[in-house]
Amino acid sequence: MAVTRGLEGVIATESSISSIIDDVLTYAGYNIDDLAEHSSFEEVIYLLWNNKLPTFEELAELKQQLNKEMRLPEGVINHLKSYDLKSVHPMAALRTAISILGLYDEESDVVEGEANKRKAIRIQAKLPSIVTAFARIRNGEEPVQPKENLSFAANFLYMLKGKDPEDIEVEAFNKALVLHADHELNASTFTARVCVATLSDVYSGVTAAIGALKGPLHGGANERVMQMLTEIGSEENAIPYIDEKFQNKEKIMGMGHRVYENGDPRAKHLREMSKELTKVTGQSKWYNMSIKIEDYIKENKGLPANVDFYSASVYHSLGIEHDLFTPIFAVSRVSGWLAHILEQYENNRLIRPRADYTGKEGQSYIPIEQR
Repeated sequence: MAVTRGLEGVIATESSISSIIDDVLTYAGYNIDDLAEHSSFEEVIYLLWNNKLPTFEELAELKQQLNKEMRLPEGVINHLKSYDLKSVHPMAALRTAISILGLYDEESDVVEGEANKRKAIRIQAKLPSIVTAFARIRNGEEPVQPKENLSFAANFLYMLKGKDPEDIEVEAFNKALVLHADHELNASTFTARVCVATLSDVYSGVTAAIGALKGPLHGGANERVMQMLTEIGSEENAIPYIDEKFQNKEKIMGMGHRVYENGDPRAKHLREMSKELTKVTGQSKWYNMSIKIEDYIKENKGLPANVDFYSASVYHSLGIEHDLFTPIFAVSRVSGWLAHILEQYENNRLIRPRADYTGKEGQSYIPIEQR
């Protein structure tokens, strides 16, 4: 049988959650451009889980449910305090905390429609609380409880910094959450679906997805982009640095994307937010440097920037520590994971592909004393 490395181009399932057709990304048929410009992240959560935009009443109910479930069990907070967070990768802490969170949920092992939806609310609500609690505890600070009157995006920034965020910060972070919410059958989403296709529980599916997202070829790309920009240091060093990378045949993170031929449609929104934020914060060099790099690589390699490239300078401008970039990706993408998990349960079939065997054949067992 023919082998497709990386399953590139293989259609593994049917889904009504999101699509990538002719370089256009949609959530349930809505163009990402419309959603990025006009919707709140809470609206996108509802859309992904229900295949329709919410009414005013439905959105208000979802916001209330999310806010109610944001507080973490004391046992999870104590767990975060129990080890040296300075030496722990935030994604490892998040992966473990989600798994532990399942121990506090009486419905954890109930694989049934309404129970799964209630668990989706709890997990979506508590992910930002875990990430912000981790960040504060490792800096010697106590976790901050959410405010009832703040949006999902604003509450994350409030719980992270302990003060109400500026409007432009909320706008930028909300837009980033919307843009990262789902992306068809990406590696972490596929991992989540494979896991729950065995009829394992929702917490296991999300934990597995976080494990896949942790890799630098998936969710870790934006952190690596900021590391690169920091190494470059100034606009004058940008092109010589990239030339050296070219000569050494090294991969430049945040450029190009396997599923887009003419560029990632999400990148332009974060490019604009990077321009605005870095100007407001007096850090325009990060945006200017990024533009130089993107133009140069596009001209020489034909690769435009993807969503990770500009999300790096956006998060940096929000004062977010670089190793939190990937956990923040998870705070958004869990909305898509949960949508796919719920969809997988509704029309489940065990996902069990085959492998093309390339090893030795016809071997005969040799007793150990004769080897």
